[in-house]
This record gives sequence, structure tokens and C-alpha cells, in this order.
Amino acid sequence: MYYYEILPRDASYHSEKFLTYHSEKEFTKNKLIFIKLRSKKVIGIVIRNTTKPKFKTNPILDELNQIPNLPDETLKLINWLHSYYPSSIGGLLNQFIPSNVLLIKQSSNAYTTTNTNFSEDTLPKLSSEQADALSKIVLPGTYILHGDTGSGKTRIYQELALRNVNQKKSVLILTPEISLTPQLAQNLKSLFHEKVIVIHSKLSQKKRAEIWLEIATGNEPKIVLGPRSALFSPFHNLGLIVIDESHESSYKQEQSPYYQTIRVAGKLAELHKAYFVIGSATPKIEDYYLAKTKNVPIIRMKGIAKTNSKFTITKKIIDIKDKSLFTKSSIISDALITEVEKSLDNHEQSLLFLNRRGTSRIIFCDSCGWQDLCPNCDVPLVYHGDEFQIRCHTCSYRTKPKTSCPKCGNQEILYKGFGTKAIVNEIEKLFPQAKIKRFDKDNKKDDSFEHNYYSVKDGDVDIIIGTQGLIKGLDLPKLSTIGVIVADSALSFPDYTATEKSYQQINQVIGRIGRGHRDGTAIIQTYNPDSNAVKDAVNLKYEDFYANEILEREKYHYPPFRQILKLTCLRATEKNAALNANKFKEIILKMNLDVELSGPAKSFRTKVDNKFQYQIIIKSKLRSELIKIIKNLPNGWNYDIDPINLL
Repeated sequence: MYYYEILPRDASYHSEKFLTYHSEKEFTKNKLIFIKLRSKKVIGIVIRNTTKPKFKTNPILDELNQIPNLPDETLKLINWLHSYYPSSIGGLLNQFIPSNVLLIKQSSNAYTTTNTNFSEDTLPKLSSEQADALSKIVLPGTYILHGDTGSGKTRIYQELALRNVNQKKSVLILTPEISLTPQLAQNLKSLFHEKVIVIHSKLSQKKRAEIWLEIATGNEPKIVLGPRSALFSPFHNLGLIVIDESHESSYKQEQSPYYQTIRVAGKLAELHKAYFVIGSATPKIEDYYLAKTKNVPIIRMKGIAKTNSKFTITKKIIDIKDKSLFTKSSIISDALITEVEKSLDNHEQSLLFLNRRGTSRIIFCDSCGWQDLCPNCDVPLVYHGDEFQIRCHTCSYRTKPKTSCPKCGNQEILYKGFGTKAIVNEIEKLFPQAKIKRFDKDNKKDDSFEHNYYSVKDGDVDIIIGTQGLIKGLDLPKLSTIGVIVADSALSFPDYTATEKSYQQINQVIGRIGRGHRDGTAIIQTYNPDSNAVKDAVNLKYEDFYANEILEREKYHYPPFRQILKLTCLRATEKNAALNANKFKEIILKMNLDVELSGPAKSFRTKVDNKFQYQIIIKSKLRSELIKIIKNLPNGWNYDIDPINLL
């Protein structure tokens, strides 16, 4: 009889210890098997052999013959993730092993060829700046690729991928948004053809499981393009990890385990002794600081990759408060209207960016001041005129608009503020002959950007209107006019990351032009024309922005100078939420930890699921101090370590 220590794949398993089972069969470590956990049949991983214990053990039920053993690097990553981002280790395995693992079969697209020698003959010639950047990426390790938009970071990724695949090593390239997948996939397939494996959230669970098996099987190198979850694929011999658009907030997992993709990817690269490239035109402040302090190479690219093209870029900052600049429309300046007209006359495209969905953002009574708020979340409801609905963008509550004030009976309900749908209405009035498309989270599948990518790229749309999904790495050859409707919307949020996000958004949207295709104009409408963040973003002065921002972070003890833990509790009444928050604060203080506490206070989202939410913010130089607090959390509390904001 053989005895094994097993790690079960089940979210209900919270113990730090492995379970012991027996079998008459001999298993190797990292083998996937079936065990009985309480009354359930669950998947388990064989961790190691052990001696017969003094207590009675249950038998291993069965093995998964068609499923290969997990790589050693995967098990090491699981252990590290469990200690760095504390969570149920049984639930953690959900990230690594598909739920329908029994149903999967080897994909017909599996790597059956041994020919993995690919040529760069189909790729554009490297610019001198690109060649110089590549010459600095010599040994495995971490590199910050700080390349302005249009400088050709993707060409660097292709070259590095080619190097590794020809050395029989796999490649993982991460992207923050599904809307970017067609463009990146096209660039990779131009080199590796059908060998590129694309993972995204729209795939069925069965297809994702088949891809998981394909990655786990065989010795041929894999080229994988996907979102943050692709990190947990069972890679063998991984040679390169790229995080494209690394500044994006979608790289933060907002459910347990609350991991930051860059941290996990860095550990995975370390385990595989792989190259790790962090690419962005607007690197995150804390990543840039850590790179500087740890002597991680920062490779700067400022030139435009298409060096054979001559073009000019004009940028104008428009003060929204100056109404003399808005004579034809209350929300679109005369200067922007003129540039859109020019683009239409030249059969070119315009892109209008506003990071707000819907038609009207605030609904209120001008008599008594009543405001229409979500009954579950207590946040302003948004009017969607095309559907004649009001919605909560937090919990998806929706209803019909009210015809009179429920508080005083006044029938003059006002709709103020505007979102992307209001921009569409305005543009349709100004340019009735133009072909207009809106892209945001309200799109149905057939209207989504990823579904219409090639149509937009080919110029079938004259005026593109949308939110932040449109500004991430896209290269549209016919685009000549950019309009930022409200450049400083992110600045209105009371959070330490607000200035950084504002800078990133403005810089990224301007970067959709000036990519070597044609002349372009960017019109930036703002309430704060003298803001350093706005001016630095418009003028692409990242180093100036970084210098100012890092001083603010240090002064107020924000990352990268402190690590942060956000604790939240939900209770049926505000009184109970405040009471419980204060009780736990006293417990933390008695622990005598080296931490700084803020709060308790109402969360920015005061209500969640019709319950009241209070939060405590904890800062520390020592992550271990924050882990101690997490392990002492009472029932009914949630935590987020390394949060992307404190709202």
C-alpha cells in the first residue's frame, strides 16, 4: 500500500495542511487524481509520498490517465501565490485546473509538427531604435520596455518570441482587453501562423479546457496570447513572458486571490528562468520606481517605428469653462467639430473618447433636490436614452425613468451630465451623413469592437465613439482626428491613483495618432487646462510627471513606499457596519503591528447589495504585518491586498 499527501481542488478546503490518502497504485508527484472530500468527489494533486499515518485514511478513487502531470513550476507558483496573496488553497487551484477536466480531449490544433524554425522574413525591418532595444535584452530577467505609442513595442515582442521558439521554448504574451486580441493575434500569426493559441473570456469552458490540455501536452513550444488567467496554464520550458499595456487596471484580479498580474508573472518568469518584458507607453509609477531602485533595465523608445513616413501632429488644449469655444455644441468644441469635418472631407477617421457610458449621468429634481439613486448601491443611476431605461453601472439594477419626483411630485425631472450615447446623439446632429459607431460595455456581441475590428481598421466607420477599450494599443491607419471630450474625468475621484490614471488615459488616447500613417490632430477638452498631469500627458513628458508624482506618493506614504491592505465589512445597517469596523480596529491596534491605520470610514460605494459598507485602510513597509491581519479577519470581512484604488 502506498500513502500520499494530496492537495484537493475545492474552494471549501481552507486548511494549510495536505490530506493523506492511500492507494495500491504507485503515483508520481504532481499527478492529478480523484479523491473523496467529505461527501464530494473532487480533483486532487499528488504532492509527495509519505509513510503510513496513525489515523485511518481514505483511498484514492481514480487517476486521470489522459491528463499529464502538472509541471514543477506550476506547483511552486501555487505555493508562492498562497503565501503572497492569502486565500483558500483549495479554491486557489480553481485558477490552475479546469473544472471540466474529465471532458476534455486533445485539440485537433495540437502541436504535432516538430518544425518550429520560423523566419522573420515576413516582418518589417527593425528600426535602429528597435535594434538597440533588442541588444539590451540579452540575459533572462526582468525588463521595462517604456516605448511611446507608435514606437514599435509589438515588433520587439515578435523578435523575442522568435528567438525563444527557435530555441524550443514557449512564449506567453498577456493582453489586458479582449478588444486588443485580434490585432495582437494578427501580428503573431504573421510570424507563427496556426501555432498561436489565443485565450479569451468569450471561449466556452470546454474550449478553454482543451487549450489547457494542449499547453500541458507534448514537448513542442507553445505561443500563447491571452488575459491574466493565462498565467496559470501548465507551461513546460517557458522562455518569455510579455505583459503588454502593463499599466492597465484589468491586470488586477478583483476576486480572491486578489493578485497583481505583474507580481505573479515575475515569479513565474523567475521559476522558469525566463525573459520577462513589461511593456507600456505609460508605466505604472510603482513599477517604474521599483525598476529604478532594483537596477532593472528600463529600455526607452521614443521614435516612431515607421521611419519612412513624414507626418505632423497638432495638439490643442480646450478649456471647457470657456463657453465661447462651444458655439455649435455645448459638449463638443468648435475646434473639434472643425477637425472632424476635415477628416470626413479627406475620407479619414475620427475617434471621440469619453470614459462614461450612457446618455445622462445625473437625474434629479430641480425643485427639492431629490436624486435618483440605486436602491442597492446608493450611487447615481444613469439614463440610457436609446433603451429608455435608467441603470446602475455597479450592480446592473435597471428600471424605467420616473415621470415625476417621488419626493415632492414635481414633474420637471432634469437629466445632467453626459456619456457616450449622448455624444452619439450630438454627432448624429452635427454630421448626419457620417457613419458612426459607439463601442463600450453596453454593446451587444455583434456590435462589440472585437467583432467589428477589421471593419473599423479598413475605414468602414467615419467617427468612432467609445470608452477606454478603444485607447489600448490599437493602430488604425486611417485615423487622423482624436477628440478627448472630458480629459480629466478620472481626476474627480478621491483616490491616490486618480492623477496617474488621468495621465495614462490622455497619453494613451493621443497615441492612437502619430503612428506614422498620416498627419493628425488631437483636441483635448478639459476643465483643468493648467493641470500638470494634463499638460505632461499632452506633451508626452512621462519623466516630468513621474518626478512630481513619486514625491507625492512618498510624502503621503502610498505605494511604492508602503504596501496597502484594504479591509471592508458589510452590514444590514450603517450603525452596525460602523460598530463592527471600530471593534476590529481595536483588535488590530492591540496586535502592536508596524502599520498605519486610516478609518474606519464609509466606503466610496456606501451600499453594496443593499448593505452598508465600511472600510479600514492599512499601510505598512512589511507585507508580513498585513498578512497577520488577514489571518485574523472575523467572519463577514473582505480584504484586498495591493488594491488598485482605495475607493
